[in-house]
Amino acid sequence: MSEQQYSSGVSAGTLRGEADVAEADRLAPVLHHVRQAIGGIVLGQDSVIEQVLVTILSGGHALLMGAPGLGKTLLVNTASCVLGLDATRIQFTPDLMPSDITGAEILDQDADGRRAFRFLPGPIFGQLVLADEINRASPRTQSALLQAMAERRVTQGGKDYALPRPFHVLATQNPIEQEGTYPLPEAQLDRFMLQISLGFPNRDAERQMLLQTTGATTPTASALMNAESLLAAQNLVRRLPVGDRIVDAILTLTRALRPEDPSATPEVREAVSYGPGPRAAQALMIATRARALLDGRLAPSLDDVVALASPVLSHRIGLGFGARASGTDREALIRKQAQALL
Repeated sequence: MSEQQYSSGVSAGTLRGEADVAEADRLAPVLHHVRQAIGGIVLGQDSVIEQVLVTILSGGHALLMGAPGLGKTLLVNTASCVLGLDATRIQFTPDLMPSDITGAEILDQDADGRRAFRFLPGPIFGQLVLADEINRASPRTQSALLQAMAERRVTQGGKDYALPRPFHVLATQNPIEQEGTYPLPEAQLDRFMLQISLGFPNRDAERQMLLQTTGATTPTASALMNAESLLAAQNLVRRLPVGDRIVDAILTLTRALRPEDPSATPEVREAVSYGPGPRAAQALMIATRARALLDGRLAPSLDDVVALASPVLSHRIGLGFGARASGTDREALIRKQAQALL
């Protein structure tokens, strides 16, 4: 990497000299091997793997949208193994209680017969948490997860308990099956940095999948990073500089999708009921840095903004009744606004 790649028009981020440049150069092949290792087991989902790694490098959470059997659980388990993170899993059901996620106080008795309450941590106390079928839990249980995602701590019995670092929630949701589910409120959707859509693999990838997963042995992943090295990578992401042109593009895109903004087009004003807030712009800013580092670059480009616009913004935009009734495609609307930046 060359310093000329990021020396012009810098408006955010501070690389601390040659040491950070050397760290980025060292990290680039490691992240390349991480992506390859996950892709060798989760077949035909290269863009999904990239977006999951972007989320984790950004220090955020992701909502995985896809039909059953597309490898969402396999993806999370493989990513936790390759990144060397402690993984936990929560299967959401309508009768799940908040304490089933956060943990509960139990009455404990020591050898001398003295009794005292002791906090027993729940499955939320993991570094990479798989929240499976998150929309099947009641709003009361979802709110407990929201506090953990937003504040990275849980409150039980009047005491706060810090969650481990790093801490990431990868939640899954079936976009087709809605019977017996509780739609996620906008406040919780906004806590997910990316909404990642999983589609069906192509024919060649599915053929390789059949051969790889139905034999006597199946491939396994090994750790290429650990929690400490991941935290260092996340800190490096936030030190990557962002040029004025990229900052302006992010602002232009997010503001153009707000129907009340003067820059909004008539199409946006007619279709969108509410647009992305400042947290969406913040998420897009960090995510573009993470994608640049994942590709071995020291600064994001407009291509990063366009590539991540839909995953970052689609769940932060609400369509009006008329737009939903006419079948307006939310992601197509975002892509159109993003392409106008090029």
